[in-house]
Amino acid sequence: MASDHLADFFNFLTIEKGLSKNTTEAYRRDLERYFHYLSTKQLSVESASSDDLTLYVAWLRGKDNTEFKMGESSISRNVISVRGYYGYLAKEHGFNNPALNFKPPKISKRLPKALSVEQVLKMLNIAGDDLASIRDRALVEVLYSTGARVSEIVELNLVDLSTISSGSGSVTTIKLRGKGGKERIVPIGSFAVAALENYLTRCRPTLVKNLTQKSFFLNQKGGRLTRQSAWSIVIKAAERAGIKEQVSPHSMRHSFATHLLDGGADIRVVQELLGHASVTTTQIYTLITIDRLRESYSTAHPRGK
Repeated sequence: MASDHLADFFNFLTIEKGLSKNTTEAYRRDLERYFHYLSTKQLSVESASSDDLTLYVAWLRGKDNTEFKMGESSISRNVISVRGYYGYLAKEHGFNNPALNFKPPKISKRLPKALSVEQVLKMLNIAGDDLASIRDRALVEVLYSTGARVSEIVELNLVDLSTISSGSGSVTTIKLRGKGGKERIVPIGSFAVAALENYLTRCRPTLVKNLTQKSFFLNQKGGRLTRQSAWSIVIKAAERAGIKEQVSPHSMRHSFATHLLDGGADIRVVQELLGHASVTTTQIYTLITIDRLRESYSTAHPRGK
């Protein structure tokens, strides 16, 4: 049965394809959703046809259910997960593959939501002076200073922070582990360095319960800070700053990229800093700067409308 090979499939994703734990867990959730759908239709993975897959997408859109209705981007990810599982079963175990022509829906490119520089500064400057606030400010500073994904930040260890000295001065860097286990070195600015030093000297020694603990950002129990906690920290910082828009850790990543390009940074440099495999992914941020230029032009030029 196909279900007998599920564990092997996840090993394949982790070992052979080098996918991160978060990505593998997303595959797991998607497949559990698909298996649930099959059970409601008295179908199995082996008996499902290409038409059944089409009906599955309709089901995800909420046409036959209210439990799992989701947006097009989530549906696209579900399709990729199911197609990947069938492709694995066909290649490794000789199963019939009904997903050969099963393609994810086309999604129009949406511009990432970036905060203004003023909004980011409000989030950073409104933090208090208690131990939790010192940690939280350091976290937000690093997210904005590096453009890192939240998963990369919570996975940081003490050894990942380094200072390199050269003839022109010293540079503090952080080693980030991105998608597929790819590592990159990202420099951080003086404001983030000061926030991290404040956290390491005043806050972390109080939080740590085990001297062998190597995790950089710690929770109140002395363990590694979770993604959920990091999300909560960023959301609360935005609320304290009076920002009405929806803000997440990814908003800091978008803001990082947008502000760099606004300041004249080369797109290839921004690609490297973000850890994008292709510059095409980075180019979406240039659309934001072009929109801003067009808006300023139409507002300021007497014949620009």
